[in-house]
Amino acid sequence: MESIDKQIYTKISKFKRGKIIFPEDFMLSGSQDAIRQALHRLVKKSVLTRLAPGIFLYPKLDKELGMLNPSIDEIANAIAKRDKARIIPTGIQAMNSLGLSTQVPMKIVYLTDGTPRTIKLGKRTIRFKKTTPKNLTAKSRICELVIQALRIIGRNNVTQDQLNRINRVLANESQDTLIHDSRLAPAWIGKIMLETLKTE
Repeated sequence: MESIDKQIYTKISKFKRGKIIFPEDFMLSGSQDAIRQALHRLVKKSVLTRLAPGIFLYPKLDKELGMLNPSIDEIANAIAKRDKARIIPTGIQAMNSLGLSTQVPMKIVYLTDGTPRTIKLGKRTIRFKKTTPKNLTAKSRICELVIQALRIIGRNNVTQDQLNRINRVLANESQDTLIHDSRLAPAWIGKIMLETLKTE
């Protein structure tokens, strides 16, 4: 019978480079403690990189750039997939996703219907904040991001350039989707979202 290290290494070697890995991915290989110890031994052998407690990376390597780290969004989405939870980035992270900001936040907050928690990734942190189901019922991911981005910008601080960008990113959404999702937002944000329909 193969050792637990061999079993885990064999499975990892079949993964695509850049995959984010959790101890739960190897539940059939042994006890939780044995799996964690095996993963840490693979970190020492440089097969894996440890991103945070219980979160590992099967690193993707570039000849010139070296190891390519996953984005915060990729890590957060991997955690959400593991937990079978829904998430929405808020604040500057939502603005970044829409091209409304290039600022790199040190503390990133996601709304979730999963377990609230905070994860440290070096100098940066990801916080999963529990929210009401209403905030996670939008039909469109883009609309979710627009709502969260406008919340952080504020009603009286939205610039024309930002409105133009928002109109562009919403342009491919259907009328039904925009109407549905605008009703989930504060009235002033819903009005901005519906303005897209008038410009089409």
